[in-house]
Amino acid sequence: MFTEFSSAFEMTGKQLFRGSLILSWFTVSMIAMAHETAPAEYVGRSVCAECHPQQAALWSGSHHDLAMQAAGDATVLGDFDNAGFNYNGITATFYRKDGKFMVRTDGPDGKLQDYEVEYTFGAVPLQQYLVELPGGRLQALSLAWDSRPREQGGQRWFHLYPGENVTYDDVLHWTRPSQNWNSRCAECHSTHLQKNYDAGSRTFATTWSDIDVACEACHGPGAGHVAWTEKSPDEKQQDPGKGLALQLDERRGVHWSINPETGKAVRSEPRTTEREIGMCARCHARRSPISCEYLHGEPLLDHYLPQLLEAGLYHADGQIDDEVYVYGSFLQSRMYRAGVTCSDCHEPHSLALRAPGNGVCLQCHPAVKYDQASHHFHKPGSIGGRCAECHMPPKTYMVVDPRHDHSIRVPRPDLSVKIGTPNACTNCHTDRSAEWAANQVRKWYGREPEGYQRYAETFAAARKREPGAGGDLADLVRDTTTPGIARATALAELGPYIAPETIDVVALGLSDDDPLMRVGAVQALEFAPAEIRGQLVFKALNDPVRAVRIEAARVLADLRNGKLSADRQAALDKGLQEYIDSQQVMAERPEAQVNLGNIHALLGEVEQAATAYRTAMELSPLFTPAYVNLADLFRSRGEEASADAVLRQGVEQIPDSGDVHHALGLSLIRQQHTAEALEELRQAAVLAPENARYPYVYAVALNSTGDTDQAIMVLQGAHNRFPKDTDILSALVAFNRDKGNQEATRTYAEKLRAISP
Repeated sequence: MFTEFSSAFEMTGKQLFRGSLILSWFTVSMIAMAHETAPAEYVGRSVCAECHPQQAALWSGSHHDLAMQAAGDATVLGDFDNAGFNYNGITATFYRKDGKFMVRTDGPDGKLQDYEVEYTFGAVPLQQYLVELPGGRLQALSLAWDSRPREQGGQRWFHLYPGENVTYDDVLHWTRPSQNWNSRCAECHSTHLQKNYDAGSRTFATTWSDIDVACEACHGPGAGHVAWTEKSPDEKQQDPGKGLALQLDERRGVHWSINPETGKAVRSEPRTTEREIGMCARCHARRSPISCEYLHGEPLLDHYLPQLLEAGLYHADGQIDDEVYVYGSFLQSRMYRAGVTCSDCHEPHSLALRAPGNGVCLQCHPAVKYDQASHHFHKPGSIGGRCAECHMPPKTYMVVDPRHDHSIRVPRPDLSVKIGTPNACTNCHTDRSAEWAANQVRKWYGREPEGYQRYAETFAAARKREPGAGGDLADLVRDTTTPGIARATALAELGPYIAPETIDVVALGLSDDDPLMRVGAVQALEFAPAEIRGQLVFKALNDPVRAVRIEAARVLADLRNGKLSADRQAALDKGLQEYIDSQQVMAERPEAQVNLGNIHALLGEVEQAATAYRTAMELSPLFTPAYVNLADLFRSRGEEASADAVLRQGVEQIPDSGDVHHALGLSLIRQQHTAEALEELRQAAVLAPENARYPYVYAVALNSTGDTDQAIMVLQGAHNRFPKDTDILSALVAFNRDKGNQEATRTYAEKLRAISP
């Protein structure tokens, strides 16, 4: 069966790619005739190149062109001459056999197996390789080829997770869902990608029109444009869109002029659309797909839900932390607000910068003012004199791939001192401290730097759940000079601080023109009382943008079985179906299944919820939320034994998950198995030191057994890590008071009063 399916995959994948290369102008004409009335279809890059040879030449050899290729002598860069690479005691071998590129490495069971490399993935500065596994799954090997020159440390095999012991049972292993091409990579490395996942058989029959990121990936299906070229001049004038679903013409006729007084560039006319930026953001954004197929020309948030400036993805000041692919960074920049688009800096076909080095910035920033030592205080031509090194500091991902932060910010070593965010100065001067850098900046400029992004301390406080953070978040939302994505993030973070004095900004966000603001406002109300959600969120079910509608449906789901008017019931039912459809788009992912389980649980559909949670566990046995949420479903029904069994299964599968240990500890407390519960809660506090709640709960449990001294010790350690956590301080006050420790009681009470008067 697998052999037959594999052959079908070859026909729909490789053959489509090869066929697109041999289309002639005669074929173009035939396509034009066939599509006079039919919906626009994809025609392949060679058809586009017939009329656009200059653009095709620029694109050839670009990162988009090389995004994915069939494995062959001309495309494989790695050493397959019986090269070996050892990773944590397992030696992989790369070799040739019968003209094929082969790798012998550990498979899904940890045993060495031989696999054929089907495709290359990327080219510079590294190249990965795709291997086909049963079910039509293409998986990206974690062993990659460093394609940089040897003098730069390249021309070698390396592992993408060198500091981690990634074995076959690890979530990061190349055979796991996290490394699946069909789901995680394909849409942004191919054109007109059709994932074709069958949830019943859990198999893929993925197809594409071009194997790489070709013309129609950005410009949309080309048949309509081909048909337009065959029309008479009069007919052409009647279609100014030229048969294209999307016109990327926001820069046409636009120029930038420099104000001689301020030295700042001004766009000749305001940018009033997001077409180009939204098009690029399809792939250059950290986002979740929410529609079954992208339609060119429609708003980004009709098809994707971008991530906000969340912890783990961005530092508190908005600098990149995890891989976030530019969009969320660029939205924070003053350049974006001024009207800059991606192609102002990047040639859109070759992807090269519009000018080398500092030249790309000097298009708008006069060299006489900015490309001078009086501005950057470094030797001309040095690394410190490069605009991007200071204002777009790079961070290296995938071991060898430095990527620049596109928030284009003023270096802030003073924030590094205050809240621990990184800064461009000590990125280069690694032997120096943040204090040194902050002092140097003050010496140069005679003042503290400010910059355009001024929300670092507010987000840092909110992430620590400091009591006073709510007011600052609300002020941030009210400040319309702040980047929209930061204001949207402030709204989403406002949830725990919703109060009469902050609720006005949520209403403000719900009516904002920016759909990201409306998404953030809806998310802020997720845990608000039902009457508040009912009053504010229902109108968002009719929002023109899908991302807002589905978030509103999710937040209102538990009201479906309440007393709603017929109109509201119908709107909510429609929104819930749209939300469920949006999750089915990624049905192969455990996250989507848990989201579906959560919705079914809120709707009281217990069997459907349990099925979704179990599906998530089967798709990825290492996905913690599936165990915790299924156990909570059983708990809500009084089925504690079932909850216990699920959590023990989770502990066996993911022994280092603090979340599962914590949930099991709470279950054991409910079952009155106190001694065992204490051990599980202790492990949770140790395994998840970043979670302030776990040591607090562990300490409360200890105190309830009479071991107040140990409880105080646990809380003191937690207080050192979370000095402004009011729950921890309140417990320290109470426990020390009960033990008669008057001085300690007074000390912690004063700290608590200072934080929360």
